[in-house]
Amino acid sequence: MSETRFHTLADGRRIAFRFAPGSGPALVFLPGYMSDMAGGKATAVFDWARGQGRACLLLDYSGCGQSDGRFADGTLSCWRDEVLGLIDACCTGPVALVGSSMGGWLMLLVALAAPDKVAALAGIAVAPDFTDWGYDEAQKARLAAGDTVYEDNPYGPEPTPMHAAFWHDGEAQRLLGSEIALTCPVRLIHGQADADVPWDLSLRLAQRLRSTDVQVVLVKDGDHRLSRDADIALLLRTIAALPCDTLP
Repeated sequence: MSETRFHTLADGRRIAFRFAPGSGPALVFLPGYMSDMAGGKATAVFDWARGQGRACLLLDYSGCGQSDGRFADGTLSCWRDEVLGLIDACCTGPVALVGSSMGGWLMLLVALAAPDKVAALAGIAVAPDFTDWGYDEAQKARLAAGDTVYEDNPYGPEPTPMHAAFWHDGEAQRLLGSEIALTCPVRLIHGQADADVPWDLSLRLAQRLRSTDVQVVLVKDGDHRLSRDADIALLLRTIAALPCDTLP
């Protein structure tokens, strides 16, 4: 039951997902911006979970991977609701969210929306509020006016777009300006050679979280992707050690 399947939302959109049944809490991997469930970290987590007999859920946000929709229409709020819908459809008990980059921002929003379902969080190069700190004032003015801003993409030939709909929604979903009312265990991994998301952002996030069970691991030579064999091994060890026996 680990082949790609589709969940149909109330508006008819089909969201692609893979689910491996097993013991819980189920692991739910949330990929980054313009990423999907075929990525290296997502696949590694899924394969590890199956080998351990752990339940695991992967999904493609609408407009990404094999899911319906246009990427230009995607927002954090939309993707948060898709994640919540897939959790309700696939996971009967508590879940542990694993978020990469933008997926780290999204995991916080999902946990805030359903704190009774989320037992623990694990973030890799988390990027909350990047619509704020990731763009200069000229770019923000263009986005506020409804334009799309393109930036160089170090991971592919096409530039990375930021669409106005995502930016406006992201600005309304910022978290770092006040306490984040989550009390579950949180583990954060960040590379200090990350050229995309400043590593001290994980430290700021740790300060903002209400939880007292927060640990930050810094990888001195780690880049943004943290996809080397040693990085993946660290992620899997971190997930395996998550203290998620009880819900907050």
